[in-house]
Amino acid sequence: MFKWNKLGLLAGGFLCGTYGVKILGSQDAKKVYTGVTAGVLRMKDQVLKDVTNLRENCEDIVAEAKECNEARERAYEAKLIEDAKAVLAEAEAKAAEA
Repeated sequence: MFKWNKLGLLAGGFLCGTYGVKILGSQDAKKVYTGVTAGVLRMKDQVLKDVTNLRENCEDIVAEAKECNEARERAYEAKLIEDAKAVLAEAEAKAAEA
């Protein structure tokens, strides 16, 4: 009985495989494949547009961040110069008093 069960499963698998190939190769299945492929291609185009848009936005953000850092550096340098001038003025005032 055990051997007949295995033989029955083998025969069933063979039949399913044979008819499965015929079903997958049918004209209706090809229409489904074509529709799915067309959808994937449309999605690919949209994803590429989104990636391009995202890349442009990232480039803009990086450019603005660089400008912000440069402005911050200029302000820091100006403050250092102002502080140095104040120290020099204070030292000159003390030297003039002495």
